[in-house]
Amino acid sequence: MGQVFVRIVEMHGIDANALLREAGVDPAALRDPAARIPSTFWDKACVRAASLIPDPAFGLQAARCWHPSNLGALGYAWLASSTLRTGLKRLQRYVRILGEKAHLKITDTPDGLRLTYDHRRRDPMLRAIGTDFAQSLVLDMCRMNYGASLRPVEVRLARVRPGDTEPYRHFYGCPIHFGANEDSFLISNRVADESLPTANRQIAGTLDSILVAQLAALDKNNIPARCKSNLLDQLTSGELSEDEMAKQLHMSRRTLQRKLAESNTTYQKLVDDTRRDLALRYMEDPRNTITDVTFLLGFSGQSAFTRAFKRWTGMSPTRFREQKQASATA
Repeated sequence: MGQVFVRIVEMHGIDANALLREAGVDPAALRDPAARIPSTFWDKACVRAASLIPDPAFGLQAARCWHPSNLGALGYAWLASSTLRTGLKRLQRYVRILGEKAHLKITDTPDGLRLTYDHRRRDPMLRAIGTDFAQSLVLDMCRMNYGASLRPVEVRLARVRPGDTEPYRHFYGCPIHFGANEDSFLISNRVADESLPTANRQIAGTLDSILVAQLAALDKNNIPARCKSNLLDQLTSGELSEDEMAKQLHMSRRTLQRKLAESNTTYQKLVDDTRRDLALRYMEDPRNTITDVTFLLGFSGQSAFTRAFKRWTGMSPTRFREQKQASATA
């Protein structure tokens, strides 16, 4: 993500390398996609950039400076998402890979899908810059998939109303409420659920496996993520028992159960949720027969898979595929 910041700074004719070194950041680290840089260093870099850039809304320019590769596997999984709702919830699930301090929340409301961003900075200027950076980037991600015509229903910004609101009105193209109690934007349910031309469930699924592994590696204490990573790797060999999973994680079964309970889940629920997500993805691909999907999910037989699929979707695998084909034809 530092590369996006560098492009913004360079747009204003500033020596980005010198600015980064002044803030304690080694510019060479930005060339390593796996590098993690303390947020305090980025805060210093933002404060320095704000002192040099005359435009107080310069964070909005992140929309012009990002590329899917800046987000790694998450960027490409985003491009392959079937809908904006799917993509935004994927972003929420894996956002810690991009940065561990800020918080992203996606909420279903009667009026649409709301993205709420919390930069977790007390300093009003840092919060404003961080929000402009993040929300403009995410909204432009939505526009890349949906189309440049996308406009939110509304935007809420916690900052005091600036003297010049035109940059915000021009970028968002919708009503903006300054002085709100949160930083968020709302997109309509129609827009959130419209099928995207860039959708590719098979590619998205492959990238999800990579993201789960990255998340598990990032936080060794995230036991649900580590379990899911192992399940994704080994489901085709048959369902891993709870004892086998505990052994792979080098802990007792009782310890595994306790740690999963602390995350408000159980091992069986993780297995079931992982199978459901994979089943829907595999069934989207007409090249996979129902027998293929049964094998890929590690079920003992097709009847067991059919029972589970009916529980997940309310219909048989055959009926599900018929409805998808009819929808595609329409």
